[in-house]
Amino acid sequence: MLSLLADYEHYFGPLRLLRYISVRTVLGAGTSLCIGFLIGPWLIARFRALKFGQHYDDDRTGDLARRFDKKNTPTMGGLIIFISVFLGTVLWATPNVWVFVALFVYTVLTIAGWRDDYLKVVHGNRDGISSWEKIGWQSLATLVALGVLLLHPVSAEKIRELWVPFFKTALITHMPWWLLLVLIYLWIVGFSNAINLTDGLDGLATGCTITVALVFAIMAYAAGNIRISDYLLISYVPGVGELTVVCGALIGACMAFLWYNSHPAEVFMGDTGSLALGGLIGVMAFMIHQPITLVIVGGVFVMEALSVIIQVGGFKLTKYRSGVGRRVFLMAPIHHHFQKLGWPESKVVLRFWILSLGFALAGLATLKIR
Repeated sequence: MLSLLADYEHYFGPLRLLRYISVRTVLGAGTSLCIGFLIGPWLIARFRALKFGQHYDDDRTGDLARRFDKKNTPTMGGLIIFISVFLGTVLWATPNVWVFVALFVYTVLTIAGWRDDYLKVVHGNRDGISSWEKIGWQSLATLVALGVLLLHPVSAEKIRELWVPFFKTALITHMPWWLLLVLIYLWIVGFSNAINLTDGLDGLATGCTITVALVFAIMAYAAGNIRISDYLLISYVPGVGELTVVCGALIGACMAFLWYNSHPAEVFMGDTGSLALGGLIGVMAFMIHQPITLVIVGGVFVMEALSVIIQVGGFKLTKYRSGVGRRVFLMAPIHHHFQKLGWPESKVVLRFWILSLGFALAGLATLKIR
């Protein structure tokens, strides 16, 4: 919105700076950071007053809830991130189809996550929304997003390309709509659930999201710049550079939220945050033409999801073969495995942040290795 002020540079010269994505990204990050700091204490106080606290079932979490004293910590903190990202993006990003789709998916999944948290903390329904309802929300976000991208003249052809790391050209230049639908849906659902699983320790998911958003800010900027994309031999997508501003706003919002979410956490993001962040990152990866790279950059999220799959699959397989189920990890997701080994929570989080940074650098390296 405020980017349109660049048209009035003849009245005030410095307004021309708003034509630069880099400037607006910094402004978006700063705006989101400030908004997060402003609304964070108020929302946390409201959550406490309304008793929107996280509840734990001791039968399912063992002694972890008691050991780390998380019971009744306010949840739904994802609203802090959502409001900050939304306002930061609307204020500084130039409106186009890429920005609209990103915000639409983020908004729909935030509503789904909020409803899930609301049922858990207000109505005492520990399972939240049903699996079918969650699939319904995720399907709605995917179908509308894909429909807009396929019908809009700017994105109709570019979104059908499938790019993978280490290749100089698109692996598939014109994907059929059904294949595109399946892939986008898998990425949105997969990373929504992966970040949801990662959000089990104070600051863990938030810190890892910052590194992923930073990498995709760089990738979005490169994909939207014809000279840089030509030099790096990656896909040039006109207008997609505006997603850099979205990523900048996400970084600022997560930094503000991490202030309150660091150990010992004053608030949890809940499904309100984790489901929506995964969907936002997943759909942006496709629009930037870096879906496979997200698997590398978001390595911690992938690792967390795989640990649950291995744990459940291994238990069922051994039970089927021998009648006695055996667990691969002491507890899944894998961050709880290290807690069971006796690692302090702060050490687990810090080491996973280090891993996330390593995965981020590995993902960035794929831009140059073609």
